[in-house]
Amino acid sequence: MTSLSTASAVIALDPETLQSWFKEHRDLVVIDVRSAAEFESMHIRGSYNVPLPLLSEHTDELAARLGSRVVLVCQSGVRAEQARQRLGRSGIDGAFVLTGGAPGFAAAGGDVVKGKDRWDLERQVRLVAGSLVLVGLVGGKFVSPKIRTIAGVIGTGLTFSAATNTCAMGQALSAMPWNKAADEPTRESAILALPVATEVTDEVKAA
Repeated sequence: MTSLSTASAVIALDPETLQSWFKEHRDLVVIDVRSAAEFESMHIRGSYNVPLPLLSEHTDELAARLGSRVVLVCQSGVRAEQARQRLGRSGIDGAFVLTGGAPGFAAAGGDVVKGKDRWDLERQVRLVAGSLVLVGLVGGKFVSPKIRTIAGVIGTGLTFSAATNTCAMGQALSAMPWNKAADEPTRESAILALPVATEVTDEVKAA
């Protein structure tokens, strides 16, 4: 099992360890930073949904409620790592990123809640990017060479996305109607509703 004393150096957490932590640690908080629609489709039982854009907007408020045993979850680990970096700048430097995300946890036999089946956001990004590149190549050959610039723009965008560990296309797609859940998380429902960690409460009382 990964020790909390090495949290700053070891940020990845495997699904099997998380399963044991659910049984052993009452102070565990699992934050799922995917969109509400992705969370609605399938999520780890007992996890809290705080989509990355909401977390980014209220990082300090969220960090103030978290204790020392925090696990961040997304689809593959990319958005969870972004969240870990943001929380690190707000004083939470021991958060873990779940290896394989929510699908990896489910594949390892973890307890998950399943709802309406949807394509995850990262799969949608691959579809849109691939389709635009195809349109650029085919259109450049049969319609006008200028259309080939679409492929170049997408390639540049993907390179920038990898270099900065961000995804503008993903953010745009997350705002589409089919990626909206019936109840979208808000600051009040997603962050202020989180239980305040015991050690945070004790520090407040001591002050």
